[in-house]
Amino acid sequence: VQLQASGGGLVQAGDSLRLSCAASGRTFSWYVMAWFRQNPGKEREFVAAISWSAGSTDYLDSVKGRFTISRDNAKNTVYLQMNSLKPEDTAVYYCAARGRSELLRRTSAYMDWGQGTQVTVSS
Repeated sequence: VQLQASGGGLVQAGDSLRLSCAASGRTFSWYVMAWFRQNPGKEREFVAAISWSAGSTDYLDSVKGRFTISRDNAKNTVYLQMNSLKPEDTAVYYCAARGRSELLRRTSAYMDWGQGTQVTVSS
């Protein structure tokens, strides 16, 4: 599946952003979808994941209560609503797809990746 992420930008601490990831190719609804983030010189970090039915989600502890992952299978799109943004949320955000049912946090479990969208949060 091909993935295209969008929605990043420059915001102030406390603001909100919604990232989108549009998928094309294979049947989107079969896939676990996830968001990761990465800063220069650091490893790519798991942020959130959602099951194919949206019945299960998983979040990095530091974003719980602030970020919400959702999906619209009719639109082949997954979203990441980010509220109460903090400067430490600054990173390039990537969406990823996994063709199995388990919600996993390791990057090696995801076979398809989007190109990334920059989120910068100023203090």
